[in-house]
Amino acid sequence: MTGGEADVAILMALHNGARHLSQQLESLAAQSHRQWHLIVSDDGSQDDGPALLQRFAAGRPQGQVRLLAGPGQGFARNFLHLLQAAGPDVPMAALSDQDDLWLPEKLARAVEALARLPPNRPALFCARTLICDADLRPLAPSPRWRRPFGFANALVQNVAAGNTIVLNRAALDLAQTLAPLAGVVPAHDWWLYQIVTGAGGIVLRDDRPALLYRQHPGNLMGRNDTPRAALARAARLGDGTFRRWVDANLANLASAQAFLTPEARTRLAIFAEARQAPVPARLRGLGRAGIYRQTRRGTAAMWTAAALGRL
Repeated sequence: MTGGEADVAILMALHNGARHLSQQLESLAAQSHRQWHLIVSDDGSQDDGPALLQRFAAGRPQGQVRLLAGPGQGFARNFLHLLQAAGPDVPMAALSDQDDLWLPEKLARAVEALARLPPNRPALFCARTLICDADLRPLAPSPRWRRPFGFANALVQNVAAGNTIVLNRAALDLAQTLAPLAGVVPAHDWWLYQIVTGAGGIVLRDDRPALLYRQHPGNLMGRNDTPRAALARAARLGDGTFRRWVDANLANLASAQAFLTPEARTRLAIFAEARQAPVPARLRGLGRAGIYRQTRRGTAAMWTAAALGRL
């Protein structure tokens, strides 16, 4: 701690990100919350990204920037590696992509919000983003979700944007305990949303954009508010991809059973059993599980997928 500010570990996954990395690093340096350190896990970059990072580190206080070798198993596993690397003492951890641009108050807003919560209860802060083109020209804000964030939503939808997530110490402890138990993780932010809500934690969502979310052909996960994105979601339902994601998530939650609340364990069991039942019993069971998506259209698509055995 310095000057009363909580030290935040910024966890950045890097892979061939040289083209936009410098702007992102400059936005970290411009944060109004000054007490932070950066841990970067490079997952085998073949460009100048690591060299850019080393030059940035040379201009910062000694020890503020650390570069690690990533596990080489994709972006989700790289972020789980970073969560472990944050260590046992840092009060908060913020996830960072390599190609965004953080607004100056991003960290300060998250730290202030999380500091108001009980420190022994897992908490996840996330926020809207301002979707931009490759040159950071604004296109649209990300969706404003209307329904509550919770485990019943997390089972079937990922709404916590990973590039905005900040975890308190209790949530980071939970993630560090469960990461070694996780198998295939479709998305690290979805996994965090599930384990935090499943453990009875709190999700805070700031409806003010926290960063400029750059869209370009290299995005692994791009914007989800366009007709093209809707078609991609429909394709994932139709070809079984979404069902495989849910299978993987349920396997990970099964390994985390001891950390879930009784209510979450009951909901998880009902949901898992219903997915395997014949159609009428399946739909009744899913209704009992209380699952939902954030929009009426999304919920209707979910029920259609359930009826077709694609959920």
